[in-house]
Amino acid sequence: MGTWGSGNFDSDTAADHLSELTGRLLDEVERAMSGDRVELEPDEYWGVAVPCNLELLHLIASRHYVGAGLPSAATIEGWKADFMAVWERSIDGLEPAPGHKEERRAVLLRTFDGLAALARERDQDGQAD
Repeated sequence: MGTWGSGNFDSDTAADHLSELTGRLLDEVERAMSGDRVELEPDEYWGVAVPCNLELLHLIASRHYVGAGLPSAATIEGWKADFMAVWERSIDGLEPAPGHKEERRAVLLRTFDGLAALARERDQDGQAD
């Protein structure tokens, strides 16, 4: 197909680039989620970076660019269950400020749920990558 518009993401090359970029974000999440659960605790690198990667994926995929890959909604829901179990088990030990725990939990749930909803939408539209 080559080029189908004048936008930055309107060509096969751009779609390939976007696929590689989103693939790297997903690979990091997959490695973190399959690794040592301690690394997912709220004060650890992957406890912060996983939600960041998921939000970046949501931002990119919500633009409906060709090449923006997402896992299945079921995969995201599994990640959510695992991640939140670690988070719930460890957050109190960090003695969060009043209200922080509830606010952060809401943001985390919104992050996972929003990406899962987008993945379901893509699956229904036949746009899965």
